[in-house]
Amino acid sequence: MLIQAFSILPDPRTGPAQRHDLKEMIVMTLSAVLCGADNWVDVAEWASDNEDWLKKYLVLEQGTPSHDTFGRVFRLLDAEVFEQCFRRWIRGIAGNVKGVIALDGKTLCGSCDGANTALHMVSAFATESGLCLGQEGTRGKGHEIVAIKALLEALTLKDCTVTIDAIGCQREIAEKIVGQGGHYLLALKANQGTLFEAVAEFYAEGQRHGFGSLAVSRFETLEKDHGRIETRRHVWVGKLDWMEPSLRDDWKNLAGVGMVERQREIKGKVSVERTFYIGSEGISSAQTLANAARGHWGIENRLHWVLDVTFREDECRVRTGHAPRNLSTIRKFALTLLRQDQQYPKRSMRSRRKTADRLTDYRESLLDLQPRG
Repeated sequence: MLIQAFSILPDPRTGPAQRHDLKEMIVMTLSAVLCGADNWVDVAEWASDNEDWLKKYLVLEQGTPSHDTFGRVFRLLDAEVFEQCFRRWIRGIAGNVKGVIALDGKTLCGSCDGANTALHMVSAFATESGLCLGQEGTRGKGHEIVAIKALLEALTLKDCTVTIDAIGCQREIAEKIVGQGGHYLLALKANQGTLFEAVAEFYAEGQRHGFGSLAVSRFETLEKDHGRIETRRHVWVGKLDWMEPSLRDDWKNLAGVGMVERQREIKGKVSVERTFYIGSEGISSAQTLANAARGHWGIENRLHWVLDVTFREDECRVRTGHAPRNLSTIRKFALTLLRQDQQYPKRSMRSRRKTADRLTDYRESLLDLQPRG
């Protein structure tokens, strides 16, 4: 199934440059990254060291490629088609996704190439399953909205709640989500000046003088960890008669506004942060607001943090052509395989990578490769 996922991928090489089979190179790269490789030198060395094992599944008519060959091929490989291969494969694994889908961007700090700014990847993360559903890449954060729109078009959103931080709080994005059968929860900041001011003033007045006859849903959580005490207070108001119709009607299926107040106490020092949200029908109470807002942060600590700490993504200096984006996709292939693991559920992602490198049986079960006849 893994090799079949690359069936639509065109080979950008011609003639003698096709010395090494493209699909075999992809399997070698994925296997190496799964086992701890972080750059093309690592990939080439791992493939060379494990050539006998690889030959159980691959022909390797010309042996294993050099690191220059790996880098050159992935630099030329069509990143958009390669990403489509990933999405097709992940759909086969994840099936119909439910719950919250968080969209957020991450800059690949080491990918800055001369005058070109660093690559910025916007990912879609299913918080319930912990799987990355797809990604879109842009050079620099300034084009993040374009990437969000393109990514949404590629996803199945029916009955899911899409969460995006303030940069994605755009009318067109809300309409696109609803049009694809989904719900939205969008963080609201000064990029939506008039609406932000109206919601912030409404909650400020409500906290000072009460909300009158309005039905207000509240939900509170308390966490204590390593000397830190964090209280989260969630408020949701579903009746919007107080809002100017011109503001309310601008947003497709707008069903309520919410506030999350995070109070942190560390060594006696208290800080308070408030975030305002707008949401469609999928958010019906303070508790569903809490679940969705909390779920959104999962993309930071379960995807972006793992990519940085376990896969050392920000340290990677792959930067030319399509290579940074393609290697980013490979990392997400590998992370998905590791996250699906049932043999060592208590081990960290870092430990699972090391285990895959040591134990060939475990590696084979993750990759689901079929031995050659």
